[in-house]
Parts: sequence; C-alpha cells; structure tokens
Amino acid sequence: MAARFTVTYYIRAIDAAEAKARALDIALEQTVEIPRRVVPTGYVEDEILGKLETLTPDPDGRPGFLASISYSDDDVGGDFLQFLNIVFGNSSIKPGLKVEDIVPSSGVLALCQGPRHGIAGLRRRAGVGQSPLLMSAIKPVGLSTLELARLAHDFALGGMHYVKDDHGLVDQKMSPFGERLRACVDAVGEANARSGGRTSFVPNVTGPANAIIDRAKEAEAAGAGAVMIAPALAGYDVVRALSADPEFSLPIVTHPAFGGANVISPDCGFSHGAYFGTLHRLMGADAVIYPNFGGRFGFTREECLSIAQACAVDIGGPKAIAAAPGGGMTFSRLPEMRDAYGNDVMYLMGGALLEEPNLVDACRRLVAAVHS
Repeated sequence: MAARFTVTYYIRAIDAAEAKARALDIALEQTVEIPRRVVPTGYVEDEILGKLETLTPDPDGRPGFLASISYSDDDVGGDFLQFLNIVFGNSSIKPGLKVEDIVPSSGVLALCQGPRHGIAGLRRRAGVGQSPLLMSAIKPVGLSTLELARLAHDFALGGMHYVKDDHGLVDQKMSPFGERLRACVDAVGEANARSGGRTSFVPNVTGPANAIIDRAKEAEAAGAGAVMIAPALAGYDVVRALSADPEFSLPIVTHPAFGGANVISPDCGFSHGAYFGTLHRLMGADAVIYPNFGGRFGFTREECLSIAQACAVDIGGPKAIAAAPGGGMTFSRLPEMRDAYGNDVMYLMGGALLEEPNLVDACRRLVAAVHS
C-alpha cells in the first residue's frame, strides 16, 4: 500500500448526513470520477479511491462540517500538478467546499522538497540574525530604467534587505527586463559599497512560459539576490521546477497577483493558511507576499496570522519560509504588526516610504523602528 496524504475540507451542509454525502462525493470526484456503484473492486477501490477519514462539526461555528479525506500517493504519479488536481480539481467548481488544510505524505514530500533557502537562508543572505527582514518595491510602472534604478539605490542605501520589482514591472518598453535588471543590480551594488550593507535586488521574472526560467537564470548571472514570481499567473509548477533546478540557486519570492479568488470566499477555495502557507512551501517559495490585515485588501488579523503560522509549522521536512505581509503597511502600524508577527517575518513597505520627502532617511527610520 502506498502512503496517503490528507486534505481537510470545509463542507457547507445543513446536517451530518448531507455533509457525509458531499464528502463521499469529493472522494469520488477527486479520484475515480465515476459513480460509486461501478468503482472496480480491489486496487482501485482499496487504493485509488479517496477515503473519508473523519467528519466533525466546524469548530469555528460556520454552518457545515470539516471532512478529512485521504488520497494515495499512487493517485499523484510523481506529478505536482496532478497532486494539486487531487487536492481540489473538479471539486473546486462546486459551491460550498473549501480546502482548510493539507497534510503531505512521504511521497508528496519527496516530490515537493520545498524551499531551497527558507527564512533562515534569506537572513543569512541579508547578514541579519533572528530579527525581522525588510523589503520594498520599486514602482510605478511607467518610470524609466534610470528612475527605477535610482529608487533601488536609495532603498538599499537606507538599509532595506531586499528591493524588488513591483509586480507590474515586466518587459515594458519604458524599462525592458534585461536593462532594468542590470541597472538595478548595479545601483544596489553601489549603495552596498557606500553603506557596507548586503541588500539584494529581486527582479520580477513572471512572464511568458518560455521566458520565466531564462529570466530567472539571467537574473542569477547578473548578480540578483532572489527572484519574484506570481504563481497564480505563471503556473504553480514553475515555482516548484525552478526551486528544484540544480542549475539555479537563488531564493524565490512569490507574489499574490491573480490568486485572490482562491481565498476570499468564506466557503469556497482555500483557507488563507493552506494556500499562502502550505502550498507555497510545497512549491518551493522562500518568502510569500500576501496582503496584511488593516491594509487595502481586507484580510483579517486572524487570516494573516494563519498564513504566518503555516509558513513556519513543521510539515515534515520543508524549511520554514518568510511570511511577507504588505499592501498597507505604514509607520503608524508598526507596533501592532510587531505584536502580531514577532521576529519571523519580512515586512514589505512600499508606498508609505515613497510618500516620504527623503526616501533614504525614511528607510533608515523604518530599520530603526523594526529593530528597536
């Protein structure tokens, strides 16, 4: 018998009987996709068919139940996208179903070896101990390469550990990818030489399928310190494949663009922790950007803390990764963010710094505030 991994689903249902019927339907739909009465006996029924392990009322008081269903590693066949298909393929189209948690098996962990660096590696690259990491973004789209490189220089001079492309910067004529990459790496290097810092530039390599891997390797050759990918746009297996590529060694930062529909419904999609935490770790992300509570996107404090917890909890092998909350971080909100996240976090502040009259001084004030 092959090892089995477990997915816990929230099922909207009026009573246990309805919930059980829906859970058994998930077990069928996600594996054999035929009526239960014609499932072949023997190997298919005993091994391939999903198995309902537990069914309990929802502890959070939602009108439904939590169903834990196990699946065989033989369902996956050594294919990460098939793993995702088993987790929530056809059933994702049905209303009132939400993936709450994923407990990987030995086979899934062998397939998804997780992040190469994790939060510990990001700290080593930045030359910091157990303190929080700091990241900012050059923006907006429409600035020239020279203007964006100047911003990268000032962020680095001010002490930000990582300076990334805005997710909207790709290969536009105002700032082509290769030109911007080289200019920003040089600008950050110049700032590091002046300050003695170890800031890394993080280009956005999201793009056409046939260009992403090439851009990532171009970034490494040019001296970038990490790369950023939006997996909901680029494809989830792209992140996993790049993380596992023996010819690539940089950390990977993931961006949430196009991924919001996976989490914002109260009873469809994924829980925040399962999507931004567990799945991104299994993909091989070293840091995951997500909207912070109190910002402009509406995530709650509890949802954000569930992401941070899923980034760090032991899941059997993959390294802990950096939770990188952003999208509304301001100086005035630092105390509550420090209270919520502690030290194992990468703060992402962009617009609030760009609003300041002196960007370098603003960054230095942020460094002092976070590390005080």
